Amino acid sequence: MEITASMVKELREVTSAGMMDCKRALVESDGNMEKAIDTLREKGLANAAKKSGRIASEGIVEAYIHGGGRIGVMVEVNIETDFAAKNQEFRDFCHDVAMQIAAHSPLFVRREDVPADLIEKEKEILKAQAILEGKPAHIAEKMVAGRIEKYYAEVCLLEQNFIKDPDKTVGQVLKEKIGKIGENMNIRRFVRFERGEGLAKKEENFADEVARQIK
Repeated sequence: MEITASMVKELREVTSAGMMDCKRALVESDGNMEKAIDTLREKGLANAAKKSGRIASEGIVEAYIHGGGRIGVMVEVNIETDFAAKNQEFRDFCHDVAMQIAAHSPLFVRREDVPADLIEKEKEILKAQAILEGKPAHIAEKMVAGRIEKYYAEVCLLEQNFIKDPDKTVGQVLKEKIGKIGENMNIRRFVRFERGEGLAKKEENFADEVARQIK
């Protein structure tokens, strides 16, 4: 994959690493921005990595109500200092995260939060589906690995495509904000309520409705 100057510039803005370090990381990751950030973090070249070890105990609890009370979200996002918690870019990000949760209904913040027994159960279901599709057992195992990644992308907030920029995950945007604001940040927890949840009701595409509101 061709590594463009704009890709190097974007990675540098996120990590504050040197231009050549950014280019090498992108080459090593075949242009994958997330992997390039991780590469720089592993080498200690990304400021976001250095900040990630610092305690973020300040922040805000952001609330978002959608559709006249049909969906309600509360999310706690932490940052290092009370001063930074008042930063408008930080607050805008917290609001966007709340809207993300309202629109895409994640169940967990990160994949490490998903209970192991739930993953095993999901793997069994996915393997059974693959076998029913006529795939041999060894092929089914490989298919499960790919489908479980898709499952993480659906249920884990940080791995979902960001509602305002689907080319990035929420996790990638979080790292960008850490680099720009200059303090460690952490999406700690959230709760999502949907009116009539669990009751029989007309299906509506809330993701599309929320997306229309932010355009």
